[in-house]
Amino acid sequence: MSIQWYPGHMHATKKAIVERMKGGIDVVIELLDARLPGSSANPMLADLTRGKPALKVLNKQDLADPDRTAAWLAYYNALPATQAIGLDASVTAPAQRLTDASRSLAPLRGGMAKPLRVLICGIPNVGKSTLINTLVGKKAAKTGDEPGITKVEQRISLASDFYLFDTPGMLWPRIAVPESGYHLAASGAVGRNALDEEIVALELLQTLRANYPGHVEERFQLKDVAELPDEAWLEAIGRRRGAVLGGGRVNLQKASEILIHEFRAGGLGRVTLETPEQFLQWQATAAVHDAERAQKKARGKRGAPEPADSDRDRDSE
Repeated sequence: MSIQWYPGHMHATKKAIVERMKGGIDVVIELLDARLPGSSANPMLADLTRGKPALKVLNKQDLADPDRTAAWLAYYNALPATQAIGLDASVTAPAQRLTDASRSLAPLRGGMAKPLRVLICGIPNVGKSTLINTLVGKKAAKTGDEPGITKVEQRISLASDFYLFDTPGMLWPRIAVPESGYHLAASGAVGRNALDEEIVALELLQTLRANYPGHVEERFQLKDVAELPDEAWLEAIGRRRGAVLGGGRVNLQKASEILIHEFRAGGLGRVTLETPEQFLQWQATAAVHDAERAQKKARGKRGAPEPADSDRDRDSE
């Protein structure tokens, strides 16, 4: 199953970012989900903002594996013209951290004559609206559990010479890395109409079992399941939470929703679904598949039969 979600308002957001970049942006802040720092980085945004200093903010770090967060911060900080920091609800002065990091990336900007112009972007449901409200000290942006709530750009002044341009959450037209699609779906970045919760839950279980098996067993009080397949784990979760239909059958749809909700809410403990090394390998594999697909398509075009004489006659009429 391939997970894709790119509704019309995201295309409008892309166009708005292009226009904003033409108007002058000094630094681009990209808010990432600390539990999936590679999958939540928008490759289309990288193309749209190429050449601009970047501040990668790993949000929700309190829900993520601290060791893996440290690895991701090191990875992003090693990139040229890039800084990376972690944020969560416990950070008492997020505005100061963002402004200080942004100013260090554009040291020649500042003051009323040339205020610092910063674009903040991120995938849906990454916590950007909540962060904006924290920065300005009031409810400036709508928040909610469903992706795609914010649909218009707004300008926010964090200081007299610091303008922050907020944009709606945006994915990209085609998610080439399958693992990223599942991770984005599990995090809530993808609309429900674009995913099958049972498939997403099973993929999530596979990852959690490989890296944090004790977290799942402890949260749902599962016993004697270590050697069982993922489907049996999902059934056990459903039974523990009362998702049982007539005849004792488990409602796998409900069990899947329960597991995904627990992940999103942090009920499974501090987990991160990917490491930098894993994500780079997934990208490399996806690139090979894309190249093979392109070659196959090109061969198909070259091998297409010549049109019949009657077809040529019709084309020339």
